[in-house]
Amino acid sequence: MRIVTLATQKGGTGKSTLAVGLAVAAMQDGERVAIVETDRQGTISKWAARRDHPEPAVEHIADRFVIERTLSVLSRRAFTLVVIDTPGSDSEIVTEAIRLADLCLIPARPSPTDIEATHPTLKAIRRFDKAFAFVLNQAPVRGQRPTRIAETLHELGVLALPYLALRNDHMDALAAGLGVSELAAKGKAAAEIRALWGWCRQRLTEGAPAAAAPQSRASGGDAGAHPALDDNPLHTMMVQSLRLATLPFAPWLRPGPDRDDERQAAPPRKTGTER
Repeated sequence: MRIVTLATQKGGTGKSTLAVGLAVAAMQDGERVAIVETDRQGTISKWAARRDHPEPAVEHIADRFVIERTLSVLSRRAFTLVVIDTPGSDSEIVTEAIRLADLCLIPARPSPTDIEATHPTLKAIRRFDKAFAFVLNQAPVRGQRPTRIAETLHELGVLALPYLALRNDHMDALAAGLGVSELAAKGKAAAEIRALWGWCRQRLTEGAPAAAAPQSRASGGDAGAHPALDDNPLHTMMVQSLRLATLPFAPWLRPGPDRDDERQAAPPRKTGTER
């Protein structure tokens, strides 16, 4: 049984909607799926109450000490995939969900505040040495912002593809007790969530997926060449925020066995007697 944890301390990033979409897409792909909900808001439990289909199974947990036992029960019940939805807080239950994960996804809207809010999540992920990736979620359908941020994250090797555009189908599906790939199977939102599940499946089964070019605007907006990266103040601010957010983890963020984990020795401090 494989475990995917969605975690970030920033609220409003669409974690619950993403968890539902991924779970249903995986179920349609032949997985037997359960969602473990640790968010007290109960968004997924309410979704399940509106749903006619018995799967994905939904387990609501409010105590971190219960998560591991629940996962053992789900494994014995022959579930092949568990998606853990976590609250938007830096809490022990989030840390435990990260510890138990095979893959951590960090949903983030394409904004500096969302990226900056991932610091506690990145620290926990580093502590447990977990595979992870950012998922750009609720991206504007038009505009260059998601593409520019995607390029930066992709260069660091920590971007799950594709990013997800802000589309009404996600909210409509949640309200109807459906996954977005059930509500509008041929829609763009369904295609994006299925592609994201495909990326996750490859990561879970084969390790890091083959490198792919950052998503073009053709799948999330108008196609065409964008201007130089340094001519957009908003993009410059975004890139600086991303690099500051990942700077303490940069050697560890970049995947591969050849990364250099050695720390450079700090230069000696001058004493008061030195001139």
